[in-house]
Amino acid sequence: MLNQLAPEIRQYLIVTGNYWAFTLTDGALRMLVVLHFHSLGYSPLEIALLFLFYEFFGVVTNLVGGWLGAHLGLNRTMNIGLGLQIIALTMLLVPASLLTVPWVMAAQALSGIAKDLNKMSAKSSIKLLVPENAQGSLYQWVAMLTGSKNALKGVGFFLGGFLLAWEGFSGAVMIMAIMLVIVWVFSIGALKKDLGKAKSKPEFTDMLSKSRPVNLLSAARLFLFGARDVWFVVALPVWLAAEFGWDHAYVGGFLALWVIGYGAVQSVAPWLTGKRQGKVPDGRVAVIWACALAGIPAMIALGLQQGYSSDVVVLGGLMLFGALFAVNSSLHSYLIVSYAGRDGVSLDVGFYYMANAAGRLLGTVLSGWVYQVAGLEACLWISAMMLFTAAFISTRLPALRRSSL
Repeated sequence: MLNQLAPEIRQYLIVTGNYWAFTLTDGALRMLVVLHFHSLGYSPLEIALLFLFYEFFGVVTNLVGGWLGAHLGLNRTMNIGLGLQIIALTMLLVPASLLTVPWVMAAQALSGIAKDLNKMSAKSSIKLLVPENAQGSLYQWVAMLTGSKNALKGVGFFLGGFLLAWEGFSGAVMIMAIMLVIVWVFSIGALKKDLGKAKSKPEFTDMLSKSRPVNLLSAARLFLFGARDVWFVVALPVWLAAEFGWDHAYVGGFLALWVIGYGAVQSVAPWLTGKRQGKVPDGRVAVIWACALAGIPAMIALGLQQGYSSDVVVLGGLMLFGALFAVNSSLHSYLIVSYAGRDGVSLDVGFYYMANAAGRLLGTVLSGWVYQVAGLEACLWISAMMLFTAAFISTRLPALRRSSL
């Protein structure tokens, strides 16, 4: 069946399937760790620290990974990411007495390296599979990849909560490791061997972007994802369990539905931002959507302070936040692929996702610490301030050249 398709479509489907499989295990593992260690009595800050190396090594990996992708090829960096995720999962299969915080942090560090190698490789590959003058098609392909990935991440959240309740921590990890080994073996043989290799080998110092649009967009991305994770990663799951008395499967299922909906909106973002009228978004469009998003966490925080029903305010606000955040994220994902240079594309994309990982790292640490010290409302106010900062930075982004849809 795959052999009957055009080579570009075939590679796109293989890259997407690889990315899907990885994302499913990544979302499930995150939910497993949060809920399992919360049930063991760990504080929100301690749970956040379990992800510290995951996010920190994501920063390093995206920076170095772009250089590796240009040298080795994106097929190799993608498969290396899958292999490292398998190792990270097997590390968590040790007896419960050995499942200490430092050991889990080390496993999460490997998982962070794996995740960002895989993501950088997938996003960079799309640039090379779409004609250079087809900006509308590029936006649509990036949106489909990103949206479907996040929908599956939501499925992973549900899977993590479900498997934890059904098979326990070790059983859940074992099932995911076996599934990923099967995908890894197929991916090694199926991906194009020279995909993403730069014609001129970049120097190690070329890891730092020299493009002003890439630098500005990277800074905006840092604050965008910091704003999401400062209340979503640790504060929200723990708040839902404490405020509503939800069990593991309930929390995982709810967050799964949220992320699935978020991914679905990402997939149709090109139509929401004017593709039907033949418009390709630029930096000005990013400013408008960032400002709209910034008002949502502020409204949720005000609603809680005024004593309105917490289920209506938080759950309703979360739905609106997810929809607007999805459009912002999809816009950014398209803009970086469009701004990136074609030869050695992974260098610019890697630098950008380094900023993305730095934002997640900042948001994750703040999520545990601020929630423990000041509660969910403080997390929401910080989120709003970060989003307004992202909007301000985006005012400096350039307009894109007109090109074929």
